[in-house]
Amino acid sequence: MSKRSSQTPAFWYDDVRVPLGARLLSAVYGSLSGLRRSLYLKGWLKRQHPGVPVIVVGNITAGGAGKTPLTISLVERLRAEGWSPGVASRGYGRDDSSAAMWVDFRSPADAAGDEPVLIAQRTGVRIRVDRDRAAAAKALAEAGCDLVICDDGLQHYKLARDIEIEVVDGRRRYGNGQLLPAGPLRELPERGARCDFRVVNVGAGGVGNGDTGFGEWPMRLLADQAQPMLGGRPRRLTSFSGQRVHAVAGIGDPERFFSMLRGFGIAVVPHAFADHHRYSAEDFEFGSRELPVLMTEKDAVKCTAFADDRHFSVPVRAELPEAFWVSLLDRLSGKARPYRNGAGANEGKLP
Repeated sequence: MSKRSSQTPAFWYDDVRVPLGARLLSAVYGSLSGLRRSLYLKGWLKRQHPGVPVIVVGNITAGGAGKTPLTISLVERLRAEGWSPGVASRGYGRDDSSAAMWVDFRSPADAAGDEPVLIAQRTGVRIRVDRDRAAAAKALAEAGCDLVICDDGLQHYKLARDIEIEVVDGRRRYGNGQLLPAGPLRELPERGARCDFRVVNVGAGGVGNGDTGFGEWPMRLLADQAQPMLGGRPRRLTSFSGQRVHAVAGIGDPERFFSMLRGFGIAVVPHAFADHHRYSAEDFEFGSRELPVLMTEKDAVKCTAFADDRHFSVPVRAELPEAFWVSLLDRLSGKARPYRNGAGANEGKLP
């Protein structure tokens, strides 16, 4: 595996003793986080609502769990149901994180963030990136969106919301169950239990990565093709079976991508990078240049400038039970009624 990866601490997910310093910092982090949330609960810090329904997608752990594929699926399904959704995002990894901007499929990832660019390329939906997600939501509503989906915003309490969806990594779950930096948690598990929906990423390509419990909705990330990054007809992943390939992943859990490829019988040479890693051509100097290079879509949007005919992007799509969509649409219909009846913005919810 590539030595260039930025691994999470071993004690987060393995049976390793947590250092004393991390435990002390975790107590401080928990106190400050709880104080901030309490200030919003008591109304001393004001929440803002854009006046259209708001769905927040997020997790209570640091790192990825499948939020972006779920956001794309939400956009596609809700648009098919007659909504005009927009997506609000912080846009992690941008050059100037303080600058708000509109994002489309032509936006450079270093200016807009890798995930917003990916969502734009897959859906063509209106996307606003802003550190202030409440301001982004307001801009989307003013631009004509009748629904805002906030990608990664559970802890952004300034934005009042109507529906919350927690996304959980089915393989790693909550790790050692401790708050940052002693563990992977941004908030305690009780916070996730207060969300309207808990979606569990159970695996990809037939690779099982966890089971669902009571009240949880399984999400599978499915992939079957590799798209040449220079354009052209996609190849089926089965066409790489029995071959060695370089697999590149700069996501929250790179092993999930590598395991998915191995599920197709592909001999993976893994190269894991930090989440939101900014790539350069030197990162792809693997020695055996004749091998194909397969990477996630999120990585591919940052590598177009130096890609060649060996480079492929592997798109995934989120699959959820139809009962999930029925439940979500029913909940959304009830939440949207006051807005459609002209009642105006409300304070939303704060679990």
